Amino acid sequence: MKLHLKGGRVIDPATRTDRVQDVFIANGQIAAFEQASADFTADRTIDVKGLVVAPGLVDLAARKVTAASEAAAALAGGVTRVVCPPDTDPVLDEPDLVEMLQLRAQAMHHAQVHPLGALTVGLGGKELTEMAQLTSAGCIGLSQANAPIADNRTLLRALQYAGTFGLTVWLRAQDAALAAGGVAASGAVASRLGLAGIPVAAETIALHTILELVRVTGTRVHLCRLSSAAGVALVRAAKAEGLPITCDVAAHHLHLTDMDIGYFDAQYRLDPPLRGQRDREAIRDAARDGTIDAICSDHTPLAADARLVPFAEAEPGATGLELLLSLVLKWADEARVPLIDALARVTHGPAQRLDNAGGPARSGIGIAGAGRLAVGVPADLCVFEPSAYWTVSPALLRSAGHNTPFLGYELPGRVRLTLVGGHVAHETLAV
Repeated sequence: MKLHLKGGRVIDPATRTDRVQDVFIANGQIAAFEQASADFTADRTIDVKGLVVAPGLVDLAARKVTAASEAAAALAGGVTRVVCPPDTDPVLDEPDLVEMLQLRAQAMHHAQVHPLGALTVGLGGKELTEMAQLTSAGCIGLSQANAPIADNRTLLRALQYAGTFGLTVWLRAQDAALAAGGVAASGAVASRLGLAGIPVAAETIALHTILELVRVTGTRVHLCRLSSAAGVALVRAAKAEGLPITCDVAAHHLHLTDMDIGYFDAQYRLDPPLRGQRDREAIRDAARDGTIDAICSDHTPLAADARLVPFAEAEPGATGLELLLSLVLKWADEARVPLIDALARVTHGPAQRLDNAGGPARSGIGIAGAGRLAVGVPADLCVFEPSAYWTVSPALLRSAGHNTPFLGYELPGRVRLTLVGGHVAHETLAV
């Protein structure tokens, strides 16, 4: 189908484009901007005046994305590419399992799914997987998800092995022993509520170890879900040193602190835990100045009864695919971040993490053009109304998981149109 998106504000952080212009789409790709060729005849012209036309969002952490409900949630949130952690059932530690997941995702014709392969067999933290085979099967990198590694010797061997093949390793910086049994950030709030705490040192000690091993091996590492001011400072210094590292943060950490837990509200049970205001402000500043490369949803949909238990017994996680854009827009408005820079953290920034993964080029996975707008690239677009507000409620969420600390919040930004490969995959435009 040939489409003509008329009169929208086209914002492409990759090329620093921000201007009102038409977009023409043919054969699943962007065919032209401003003026189409003489032989172009649109099958449908869509008036997007007053709306922003941006690259489809790239989410670096989303679980259960092959379920129909979560695929629909991604499209409703303007997300056209998602990275799937390896902690699926079964764990993605064999090539056949990776290929099976991708086949299920492709059959749904929704957002593209980019899997991470397990760094160790069964995520057990001991025996290394066949990383090269997992990459050839379609993995964009290797990860332990939230599972610990047995010891630093195993982690060193994993980084050496991955570095041999030019692969990127995605790691959570959290010392398992220091975090064991913790359900909230260590501090006054956890003490007052009688909750077992997870100290900042659990993040910083793990970071020190990872960064030292990166110095030794030179292997690319992507750090997942930073949560503290001290952690941000370490990453900023490591980047200034020139270490090959990148990082992301979950969108909810841009807005919430441990004070929001209130009186044991299990909706705020997250991993990593919400920390203090100083930590939140440091994360906001790091996202603004580019120290944090990407903002992700860390989408973890849970069953309704998962929140009907005491805080300390609740499974951590929040649904986030449909809230990612809105939470980024809210942060941009409050922190006075230009819209083009805010969108970079959910489009061009995370897309570069796919391009730097090593391996997809060898395995034939098409990630060229992800997170940007250009003639000849796949027409994966998110068209949204930045000034439209909506109130987060279970009735409006397409995800099967309604577990989010933002229930009842009024948030900016409504996705009106999501295109995947030139196909209209989601639409809420007024007729």
